[in-house]
Amino acid sequence: MWFWWFTLISDLLIPLIMLIAGRMMWKHCPGTINMVYGYRTKRSMKNMDTWKFAHQYAGKLWWKLGFILLIPSFLIHIPFYGSSDDVIGTLGVYVSTIQMIILIWYLEIHLMKTLKN
Repeated sequence: MWFWWFTLISDLLIPLIMLIAGRMMWKHCPGTINMVYGYRTKRSMKNMDTWKFAHQYAGKLWWKLGFILLIPSFLIHIPFYGSSDDVIGTLGVYVSTIQMIILIWYLEIHLMKTLKN
């Protein structure tokens, strides 16, 4: 049972980090383009305007997605309580992968459409 709890908590970390990081990026964009912290992609680091836009948009999006992903990430684990460690581990990998795809893909698609280069 401990592995189920561990996987649940691990899968809830991504939405929780999205909430915290989203709020920080949205309200406190890094003052300079850098390679150490912030939303660092080729598109977002193009110039200061794209840097600020990416952080503001990413922050708001991650804030919303963090709330949206928190509930299903929790609920999907309930039917698997008491399952084998292999099943729970596989579930955890799938949930985390889907969360990360949603996190990055949706943002990059929007930035691509908005910034157009």
